[in-house]
Amino acid sequence: MSDQDVSVDVETRRAVEAIVLAATEPVHPTVMAQLFELSVETIDDLCAQLAAEYEAQGRGFQLARVAGGYRFQTHPDAYAYVEKFVLDGQTARLSGPALETLAIVAYKQPVSRAQLSAIRGVNVDATLKTLVARGYVDEIGHDPTPGNPSMFATSRLFLERLGLNSLADLPALADFVPEASIVEALERGLLLPSMDAIDGSTGDTDRNDEDEASADEYDVVEVDVVESTGGEL
Repeated sequence: MSDQDVSVDVETRRAVEAIVLAATEPVHPTVMAQLFELSVETIDDLCAQLAAEYEAQGRGFQLARVAGGYRFQTHPDAYAYVEKFVLDGQTARLSGPALETLAIVAYKQPVSRAQLSAIRGVNVDATLKTLVARGYVDEIGHDPTPGNPSMFATSRLFLERLGLNSLADLPALADFVPEASIVEALERGLLLPSMDAIDGSTGDTDRNDEDEASADEYDVVEVDVVESTGGEL
């Protein structure tokens, strides 16, 4: 490699770092490839080299592939410090019902409002509106069935907040499913009440998420979708 080639390589590396640092969202390699008149593969290789160098040097940040692009983010090992400095008391919060609904959308998408309500056993209209307003869920079209219901899926922002490159990086759903013996035990427990007790019950069968969704500001839990790998630099 000539001195000129080395100089161009160094300049490109510095430019990549500057662009990714200045960007407000992950920068797609295609954009950088067009900017530098290089192939996408060359950009990917260069970013992989930079990421490896940062890791080898023990830096407190990473160059990560997220939502199809590259961004700088804090290193997971420094998460506790970042959380204490930046996130403590300022974390975006979602209610329990909102988190449950978001999880269903993530693993079953595309999914309709009716399907979400059927799975959760409650009306999810208010909760779904919250997720769409927050930008975690998008309406992506309509199902060609009677009524043409709207279909929903997770957004690019969802991937960014979780630090994922694609939905394929989501944890396997099987990891959260209890063993068959546990399910059987739960089913037996649910069958214990007598039919008379069931017939005489006057429980509320029309529960919905509207009151629960209004608890976003009160009865809330920390949302784990604030970058699991830390905040952006």
